[in-house]
Amino acid sequence: MAENLTEFERLFKDGKYNSTFEPGSLVKGSIVHLEKDGAYVDIKGKSEAFVPLKELAGNIRRTKAEDHVALGQEFEFYILKEETDENPVILSLKRVNLVQGWIKLEESKQANETIKGKVASLVKGGIIVELFGIRGFVPTSQLRLKGNEQIIPSETSLPVKILELDQRKNKLILSHKLAVQEEKADLREKTMQNLELGQIVEGEVVRVTDFGAFIDLGGIDGLLPISEFSWQRINHPQDVLSVGQKVELKVLKIDRDTNRISLSLKRMQNDPWNELEGKIQENQTIKGTVSKIANFGAFIEVHPGVEGLLPKAEITAENENPRVEDYLSVGQEIEALVKRFAPEEHRLSLSLKDLNSASKNGQKEKTLEEKPEQTANN
Repeated sequence: MAENLTEFERLFKDGKYNSTFEPGSLVKGSIVHLEKDGAYVDIKGKSEAFVPLKELAGNIRRTKAEDHVALGQEFEFYILKEETDENPVILSLKRVNLVQGWIKLEESKQANETIKGKVASLVKGGIIVELFGIRGFVPTSQLRLKGNEQIIPSETSLPVKILELDQRKNKLILSHKLAVQEEKADLREKTMQNLELGQIVEGEVVRVTDFGAFIDLGGIDGLLPISEFSWQRINHPQDVLSVGQKVELKVLKIDRDTNRISLSLKRMQNDPWNELEGKIQENQTIKGTVSKIANFGAFIEVHPGVEGLLPKAEITAENENPRVEDYLSVGQEIEALVKRFAPEEHRLSLSLKDLNSASKNGQKEKTLEEKPEQTANN
């Protein structure tokens, strides 16, 4: 079979046609009749030749002859069988299309072109894509899917590049990832040239991970780290963003040598630390809620988006190395003494030990909630 196709390909490239209608040769003809099981072709012979339905296209799927050809259309055909007293010349259009397809694929591979095919089916380890009537395989590793997308619907038009081609082995390996990268190369360069620090950009979430999210800015993905999601503590990036969501962000860092971009969502909002400037004083008592417990202490949220650190050494005077869990729990409301407040550094240091000591000495300051009332009354 492979030798016949190779010889046929040589004939096809040379444009040689056989007027004696010998099997294995090429002939030109036009469609003159359509039947349920195939089509009749005028090849300028003693009688009309016949193309069986299965030789009209590679994938029949209960189709009819008119789904592939129309009356009056002219084609080049491959002669399968010569004419006998009982049967006409038997032709194949599929063989010609197949050879044409391999020739086009070889030309595309040599030119390193990106070509488009249709997704035919999903198989183990990847997908099957049809190009010029020939089916190729795209491994999962060579797919460029968005976010958590795992399936590409059938009949989807997919750009691909040819990784490996062997006609004799009927082998065609393709890459969707390389095609997408090439398509986006110019767009990526343009995007990088136009980006500036502090710029507000719009993008689409393409992947969400434990440490953040990747945002497509137009040919290039920027990283939105979990620390830049919100001024308030979040449990997981998926609680805030989902794949396919459009978001506006601020550009924090640009590394043009590595094409790395860092983004921020929380800096699209006012910095809550600035809102508290002048409202918190050292040695002041402040109310808050325990938001997180760690080996070294606890984080206390005193205002939406503002957390202070309560080191374990500042929890009690009764124990030099206390277990934080023995004294505090997440969600617990407490009062603590402000040891240091530096809003420009986003630092707030708290103490329970000193608060208790000050209370015993009768030196407790007004809380943050009490201070504004006192000011208003004055």
